Amino acid sequence: MRHTKYVAIVLAGAFAVGCASSGGGPGGDSAGDDDTLDTTSSTGGDESVGDTEQGIGVLASTGPYFATQMFFNYDVHSVTKASYSDRMITALKNSGGWGNSNIFQIDFSLDVLKANSTTPKRSFTKNSYFYSPDCDATSVPLPAGGHVEGNSGYTCSNGGDCHLLVYDTSSKKLYEQYKASATSTTYSGGCLAVWDGTKTYTSQLRGDQCTSADAAGFPISPMLFTADEVKAGVINHAIRFTLPNSRVKKGYVRSATHATNTSGGTDNPYYGVHLRLRADYPVDSLPSAGAKVVARALQKYGMYHADGGQIALTAMSDKGTAAKWSGLLGARDLAALKVTDFEVIDHGSALPFGYNCVRK
Repeated sequence: MRHTKYVAIVLAGAFAVGCASSGGGPGGDSAGDDDTLDTTSSTGGDESVGDTEQGIGVLASTGPYFATQMFFNYDVHSVTKASYSDRMITALKNSGGWGNSNIFQIDFSLDVLKANSTTPKRSFTKNSYFYSPDCDATSVPLPAGGHVEGNSGYTCSNGGDCHLLVYDTSSKKLYEQYKASATSTTYSGGCLAVWDGTKTYTSQLRGDQCTSADAAGFPISPMLFTADEVKAGVINHAIRFTLPNSRVKKGYVRSATHATNTSGGTDNPYYGVHLRLRADYPVDSLPSAGAKVVARALQKYGMYHADGGQIALTAMSDKGTAAKWSGLLGARDLAALKVTDFEVIDHGSALPFGYNCVRK
């Protein structure tokens, strides 16, 4: 990271992605900027996420974390692909494609914990992954029996990203933290982004060039798909995905607000790129019913690049869901999907890489 009239949304002026700040932060495996891929003017103004004057996708749903529409709620299946889509997809393919030896795999390690007004809150000591003014310094609810990403408890013992995701159902606030680690007596943490589910966010989300718990400045939880959604047969939102930072060009596009110091080539995607599975992809050829559900969501809503990483797609753990992943969807059930099976949705001109966060 640094390390994120309802008819349509103009993805060209309504959001920006990227995770970086003065010196790093979320951004995973760890690019200025030229205008080669710029198509339309994007000023980064204050239009709301639901601004329909620019016309690019149809609002399909909201929730469960935000009361008003966000960029990941828009149906973009009929939106014309970007004029530079083929060039960008070819560049990504030639750079090595997905991480993980170019295998499109699913990560099931993230979980969203549930808290309420009775859940004890704890303050934390800032570690080296906390950036000001990007990150929020406030106490965090830690539900009993919870855990951080990739660990059985709240202690980050595996050296990973150790994201902590907590949704307070009473306050309607989403707490998302990078590099969190807590014991019974200590709690240290990196960048904390507190998202207010009752607020209508503009295209600048928490602020331009401001990171979050993800390098793109995005909220993480709303773009994680769940076993319950897949079991029910429909995912009504875009999905979070990652790429190795060596395959991402320096800078970011809406809906991102931040980028990290990446090193991809001239035609490679920027942070926050929005990819959509081609409409002609043979979904029925996939090996499981769950894979077909995810693929159809990728055709309808697409996926947003949120951070640096090797495992492309991100699902939610099934620890708190009624449905379970076993027998429903396997980590490599979408391995047949190649970079060339996707198209790029145009979100307008790139914004420059930098660490000059101005909070909204």
